[in-house]
Amino acid sequence: MRMMTWNIKTGGVDRGQRFRLPDIAEVIRAEKPDVLALQELRDFTRNDGRRMNELAGAVGMTAHLARSAFGMPVAVLVRAPLRITHTASVTWRLHHAAAVAVVDTGSAPLTVISAHLDPFWPYRRMREARWLAARYVKGSHVVLAGDLNGLDPVGDHTEALASQHSLFRRRHLHADGSVDSRAVAALGEAGLVDLWGTAGSGDPRTVPTTRGGGREFGGMRLDYVLATPEVAGGAHDMRVIRGGATEHASDHYPVRVELDL
Repeated sequence: MRMMTWNIKTGGVDRGQRFRLPDIAEVIRAEKPDVLALQELRDFTRNDGRRMNELAGAVGMTAHLARSAFGMPVAVLVRAPLRITHTASVTWRLHHAAAVAVVDTGSAPLTVISAHLDPFWPYRRMREARWLAARYVKGSHVVLAGDLNGLDPVGDHTEALASQHSLFRRRHLHADGSVDSRAVAALGEAGLVDLWGTAGSGDPRTVPTTRGGGREFGGMRLDYVLATPEVAGGAHDMRVIRGGATEHASDHYPVRVELDL
């Protein structure tokens, strides 16, 4: 089963500028994920979710869309024969949102969480991560994927932070200037495995893209796929998708991983 996550930046539309959704659909069709977590779906709830339905139809998938109090919904999409049997939405506990879908995989049911954590404050991000884990990381088959907006607790982030504009660096620091990685660490403490450590290869940085904006970022990994140990044991061939339309379709690169369930 192929899993992919992608923050598509402001719903794939730059106000008064480019309409990026055709490029986004092109990338998704090329990668052919069976399960897709999308974030930052601005305007996707308008007109009874027309834009969500159009994108899902264009890539041959069905979607569960979760609204956001601040206008940036998230979604989980699946491709047949997979089907969603249960859904939940988190719209007020998070700065952005989380979409939860239980997916019938033909073997064990898989709980998939598409999450977009607080971009501004490390403490709030950590609180969101803890709440999500306590509420939805239950059972042996869980995947949490998305834009977690935080650095991992094991890497050396000196170069990444040095490349980030000083105005935005505090998003990743404690008051004493040390790296604040509590959000991703909290998910690990809840029993989730960061799949990049076991299945990833190549350049792990997911922001910024070369032509998609993202001046607030340093070269860093903000997008993750984490899973319970039972799922993580079957993870392989994880990579950040680069080149072609990914360079301008968003300010984030998509991340893909194969899961043998």
